[in-house]
Amino acid sequence: MLGRYIVADQKICHGKPTIRGTRIMVWQVLEMVGEGMAWQSIVEEFGGSITTDAVAEAVQLASKSFIKHAREHALEPIPA
Repeated sequence: MLGRYIVADQKICHGKPTIRGTRIMVWQVLEMVGEGMAWQSIVEEFGGSITTDAVAEAVQLASKSFIKHAREHALEPIPA
């Protein structure tokens, strides 16, 4: 369990993070957010299978992961 709405279960989507109770992968939700899609529109896109709270949790967890791993993705060294 990664959060209240996000889980990673080896029996579902090969253990990739998904929204609890669905096979909707977190990367799909984050991609929609990154494209500027409104959170309510994302919920509607998935037929109400997820909530805006689930979208918010995906963004929050992605933010924490980015902060922790930003240096790994930098094209140039990041000054301290």
